Amino acid sequence: MEELASGLRGLGWDILASAGTARFLREAGAEARDLAEYTGAPPLLGHRVVTLHPKVHGGLLADREDPSHRAELAERGIEPIDLVAVNLYPFSSRPEEGNIDVGGCALLRAAAKNHRYVTALSDPADYQPVLEELHARGSTSAETRLRLAQAAFTRTAAYDAAIADWFARPAAPAAEPLPPAVRLELQRAEFLRYGENPDQPAARYRQPGAGDWWADVVLLNGPPLSYLNLLDAAAGWELANSLGEGPAAAVVKHADPCGAAVAPRPAQALQLAYECDRRAAFGGVAAVNRPVDEETAEVLERAPQADVVIAPGYGEGMVERIAARRRNTRVLQAPPPPPPGLSFRQIPGGWLAQGALPADRPGEWRTVTKRRPSPAEMEDVLLAWRVCAAASSNAAVLAAGGTAWGIGAGQPDRVGAVRMAAAKAEGRAAGGACASDGFFPFPDGVEEAAAAGAAVVAQPGGSVNDRAVIDRADQLGLAMLFTGRRRFRH
Repeated sequence: MEELASGLRGLGWDILASAGTARFLREAGAEARDLAEYTGAPPLLGHRVVTLHPKVHGGLLADREDPSHRAELAERGIEPIDLVAVNLYPFSSRPEEGNIDVGGCALLRAAAKNHRYVTALSDPADYQPVLEELHARGSTSAETRLRLAQAAFTRTAAYDAAIADWFARPAAPAAEPLPPAVRLELQRAEFLRYGENPDQPAARYRQPGAGDWWADVVLLNGPPLSYLNLLDAAAGWELANSLGEGPAAAVVKHADPCGAAVAPRPAQALQLAYECDRRAAFGGVAAVNRPVDEETAEVLERAPQADVVIAPGYGEGMVERIAARRRNTRVLQAPPPPPPGLSFRQIPGGWLAQGALPADRPGEWRTVTKRRPSPAEMEDVLLAWRVCAAASSNAAVLAAGGTAWGIGAGQPDRVGAVRMAAAKAEGRAAGGACASDGFFPFPDGVEEAAAAGAAVVAQPGGSVNDRAVIDRADQLGLAMLFTGRRRFRH
């Protein structure tokens, strides 16, 4: 603020400021007039009322081409105000009633409304460009004032939305996870190369005050991220971090997993994830939940081309080693995934919103067959279930020995998803587990799982044909678990 005030003083402008700001500017060497001296009204109510005065808002809102307005200003000794600069109280970072800025918002709105004559500065990033424009042409252009007016109303709208949301939180019933109204303000964080296709423009937006996880993701090598890079990297990172506490890896293509594994070492997990479906992995995302060491980098060198590698860190020289062999591979260093919240999806004429998935509780799953799964089979069941939840519905996953060998995703019928998973597994899931994101409506899905070598099946249950499906699993010697929860993803 002091640089702006000094620059304006250097151009011959008079500066008005409230007492504390005026004192700060004078100490910084920028002469400023105390607002109370100008208005003749000292601050009221512990400085709650300072700028809300006719001499301030009259100077901002007057139509300077209207003779009656000019006459009224002269009669009341009101001087026109040409520029307003306001830094609102930091409500987003410190939400409390004392940080609700009333006067600052009123100043910005008044200046923005009267942008034909008044420059409204709501963002310090605009101070220097405005000073440069004033130096060059003596005044701001109509285009600049219009742009700054839009920015001011955007800022005050977001400010009001944050306050409204804060007031709504304590009043919202605990049993109501979806609020009656949602206010979304999105700010463009960066342009992207293109959207899902090269002829679609795209950008990444962030929600002010909600944190920007992507701002903490560091691109260590490769060209800028595209729209699909962002989608796939997020999907791969969330999956790799959902597979348990030990080393894990996931390979994702078009937001669907084509490989996932857990193993004692991250390199082993990544190698196994690639072995699930090396052909599908080409051009995908490789996500590892442990720092990339030499052994893991060696796996990446031998693996199909990855568009993106994402990990929590990289050993010394590992980024350079990857870049030497994969110059166009985007290498990302990422913090843990943010906690899930409300998710939104646009549909024609409106939006859909849903809450986060509740955590799985395997201890509450029911064994519904005569045979119970062994501890080793339960590990395979957990892996298959977690990978299945990350795949597009209808989905089925065959896993054995810590690896999801077969992933059938995006199928219109459930038995087709199991058949696809079996075809991908090529017999490598024998003795393992099959997970389905929705219930089996008929015994045929269980029959296909058994034919693929599965020893245990996990599914939500809840079909009118559950009894027939359970009986068929018993006949085939399978163990079957009902999770009681569906895991559709579209």
